Amino acid sequence: MKIRTSTLAALKAKGQKFAALTSYDMHTAAIFDQAGIEVLLVGDSASDNVLGYNGTTPIELSEMIPFGRAVVSSAVSALVVVDLPFGSYEVSDDQALTNSIRVMKETGADAVKLEGAKLSQIRALASSGIPVMGHVGFTPQSVNTLAGYKVQGRTEQDAARILQECKDIEAAGAFAVVLEMIPAELAQEISQKLAIPTIGIGAGADCDGQILVWQDFAGLGTRSPKFAKQYLNLRQDLSAAATAFRNEVVAGEFPAPEQQF
Repeated sequence: MKIRTSTLAALKAKGQKFAALTSYDMHTAAIFDQAGIEVLLVGDSASDNVLGYNGTTPIELSEMIPFGRAVVSSAVSALVVVDLPFGSYEVSDDQALTNSIRVMKETGADAVKLEGAKLSQIRALASSGIPVMGHVGFTPQSVNTLAGYKVQGRTEQDAARILQECKDIEAAGAFAVVLEMIPAELAQEISQKLAIPTIGIGAGADCDGQILVWQDFAGLGTRSPKFAKQYLNLRQDLSAAATAFRNEVVAGEFPAPEQQF
């Protein structure tokens, strides 16, 4: 069954949680899709997790497009959402709409995501038939104005602001909102007060869905954030496999007769 934005709304109404992972290529997209992951996010996290840039702000829309196309090509059931990277939507409603149309046409994605309470842009996209996901709390594209990677919403004033942003994002037409690095109690309150689904990342267990960067979930990087759980140690396994391959090549054991013509 194809997951759609209405599917996520129905899951929230039933009190059934759902899972999301980032993906940037055909292989992980196919694997995660077959595992039943409901949402695949082609995140701007490709910037520092795939392309080796410093943070998420350097990646360009033109670099996001091939990642999105690859994921869509292999995702049969999952809802595929593509991030609008920094600089591709902030200037105006027209800029956001033009670039979102490009994403939808060139990748075949189901939706786009943008960060912050960009209400005018969200309204422009939603009214034009483009499903849009919001993102509040810690927003990586704004790391320089947020004074680093810090939990947001700890003070009563900041918590009230984030709650209001979520309400405004919902009213503007977003179908879901990501809550990143906010206190669990605040995320619970937001999830209860919004009709649209919330997707947590470092936001406690009471969000309607949970998302992780796949390299963090799989243990591929050299370190993982506190809120992530490593479900395997892929870095260790790949290192061991590469070492074994080299040793066999050096020893003249690979290719063996069964690998030759």
